[in-house]
Amino acid sequence: MTTRSLFATRFYEGGLGDAALIADLDHSCRTLAREDRAGRAWCREKGYPGYTSYASLNDLPLRDPAFADLKRQLDAHVRRFADDACMDLGGKRLKLDSLWVNVLKPAGMHSGHLHPGSVVSGTVYIAVPPGAGALKLEDPRLPMMMAAPPRTDAAPEELRSFVYARPEAGTIYLWESWLRHEVAPGTAKSDRISISFNYRR
Repeated sequence: MTTRSLFATRFYEGGLGDAALIADLDHSCRTLAREDRAGRAWCREKGYPGYTSYASLNDLPLRDPAFADLKRQLDAHVRRFADDACMDLGGKRLKLDSLWVNVLKPAGMHSGHLHPGSVVSGTVYIAVPPGAGALKLEDPRLPMMMAAPPRTDAAPEELRSFVYARPEAGTIYLWESWLRHEVAPGTAKSDRISISFNYRR
């Protein structure tokens, strides 16, 4: 008997590897959380548990040199991921479409979602206190598994319905934008800071 895996879902893990840049980004994210009044108002209106620049600022790499440095690193990681996923881009490169800051309060979470209209999405983690919520990834076939039994506790990662990725400061995660994901609730005592982004053709 033989079995083989089909229709693989790629999930990329890399790192910034630059402590000074992580510190600069930490400072910039915390400053935005204090000073971006439009973003704070949007978060209050929508009940977001903390701060995000998602709906208020769309020019962070032009606004702050730390984000420009981050973009250069992300461009290289996204190129490697696209190559690993065998994406046929016709000789072109994916382009950064949006990039935003997330300062999530302790016990805060972000419900399941995907990023329509993008090709690759991801997050780089700036501050990950002990007990911070993991990134929860969902098997994209799950809505079609009406009669499928649950997997055993010993199932290998590629056969599980959900995978929890636990980052540290500097971790970069990339995935194709159709992959449903969420931020699980945590037990941290301080803010979890990350920067999320989308790339398009």
